[in-house]
Amino acid sequence: MFLELIATFVAGFAAAGLMMLVNRTLGGRLPRWLTPIAAGAAMIAATISSEYSWYGRTASSLPEGIEVAHTVESKAFYRPWTYVKPYTERFMAVDVATLRRNPSQPGLVLADLLFFGRWQPVQKLAVMFDCQGLRQTQLPEEVNFDAQGALIGANWAPIAADDPALLLACGGE
Repeated sequence: MFLELIATFVAGFAAAGLMMLVNRTLGGRLPRWLTPIAAGAAMIAATISSEYSWYGRTASSLPEGIEVAHTVESKAFYRPWTYVKPYTERFMAVDVATLRRNPSQPGLVLADLLFFGRWQPVQKLAVMFDCQGLRQTQLPEEVNFDAQGALIGANWAPIAADDPALLLACGGE
């Protein structure tokens, strides 16, 4: 966040310097108010560019084995350009490299879901997917299993068969 703020200020100073150079080259024929306008426009452009490139930068830097399942796009009245093209504000990824299965409970897969948000720390949530029953449950800190490896007291919720997180966790089961 701090580096993006610095980049925004640098863009403003660069645009102001460029406008002053152009004005000097033209013999001072441009109005003086054009310099702060150019600096402000460059700062807004740098901020918008940073907003729109955040998802691509973050998703491309994910380690191997973590795959994006869902994205959430955002529009806001105080960002009128988002009505033309919404930007990705947050996304969810599945850590497919660390999927855990129990041989005595076929069809159940334990996966770590990672939630990424702009200006927010990454959050991690353990979720058990029932690949055949098309359902999921969040796992609390203390998980209880019976002798066969089934969850005790799980609060299962239905999930769509085409849900990307389910498809990534179950891998086509």
